[in-house]
Amino acid sequence: MDSQDTPLNPMHTFDPAACEPRQVYKLMTGIIVPRPVALVSTVDAEGVANLAPFSFFSGVGSAPPTVLFCPALRSARGDRPEQRKDTLRNVEETGEFVVNVVSEAMAAAANATAAEVAPEVDEFELAGLTALASEAVRPPRVAESPAQMECRLLQVIYTSQAAGSGVIVLGEVVRFHVREDLVDDFRVDPAGLDAVGRMAGNTWVRTRDRIELVRPK
Repeated sequence: MDSQDTPLNPMHTFDPAACEPRQVYKLMTGIIVPRPVALVSTVDAEGVANLAPFSFFSGVGSAPPTVLFCPALRSARGDRPEQRKDTLRNVEETGEFVVNVVSEAMAAAANATAAEVAPEVDEFELAGLTALASEAVRPPRVAESPAQMECRLLQVIYTSQAAGSGVIVLGEVVRFHVREDLVDDFRVDPAGLDAVGRMAGNTWVRTRDRIELVRPK
């Protein structure tokens, strides 16, 4: 028998079309790990600041420098008929956002900003974080973050209009800010950055246990 027909370990197979969205979400957040955390700051049309974490986040390319994060649409309800989260609504209204890297020292504060609160609530104050003026965009940076990226919106892509579906927000980085003691010739010290990531559920992960593998030529 061909070895490809005999997996080393028995496998469960799931057809997402036969699963509930929440079940698919659990699978994805358990498989796609560890995920870096983007603490995204925005402002609304009136200038009210918002801050929220997103772990469906990645870099896209460096010319131009582009990042993406993915807020999910929520179920509409009586007190919150708007399916878009405040971050997504603000980005679409203003075309700007800031990605703040989350270190372990500020992980608990970043987690606090995930609370579902009214749009007028200041998550900076809620989490005990300090707003720092940006250079090229209106949303403030998080002063406690070891690295921040000021971004202008490139594109918003809706994968569907269903509750739980992801929305892809693409932004061009127009300013990088990295703590002076962490960068040397554009190389960022991973130990000093001390970034954290997300696993499934309530589990976060440190990035201190690292391995070095030389990339083959």
